Amino acid sequence: MMQTLIHYFFHFGMPLVVAYVFFRNDYKRVYLILLATMLVDLDHLLATPIFSPNRCSINFHPLHSYYEMIVYVAMLVLPKPYRVIGLGLLLHMLTDLNDCVMTYTQIPQALDDAPARELVIWLANRFK
Repeated sequence: MMQTLIHYFFHFGMPLVVAYVFFRNDYKRVYLILLATMLVDLDHLLATPIFSPNRCSINFHPLHSYYEMIVYVAMLVLPKPYRVIGLGLLLHMLTDLNDCVMTYTQIPQALDDAPARELVIWLANRFK
């Protein structure tokens, strides 16, 4: 339950905080752009099954891959709105990564086949 609350706060609350703190003059528009980056989850539709509660999205779904994350980082040097889109996509990846770490700490065997398993284990050990 707590993991779900944290996950959705990071998806909906954190973008509002980021938009208001860093883009105060245009925070409503920036917040909407940050929310729109959640469309990256459409790549979940390519998975079978589409939803698996303990699946780690990082490096599993195509738009959650390490290669795509490099593109999202590169977007940070582009002008607005591309910079905001890149930021939103990276916040989304960090949220999903946090979810993977929380799942691993509760049910380690759930991530036995996760492509990002080594990264998740490394992070989990750093933040014990």
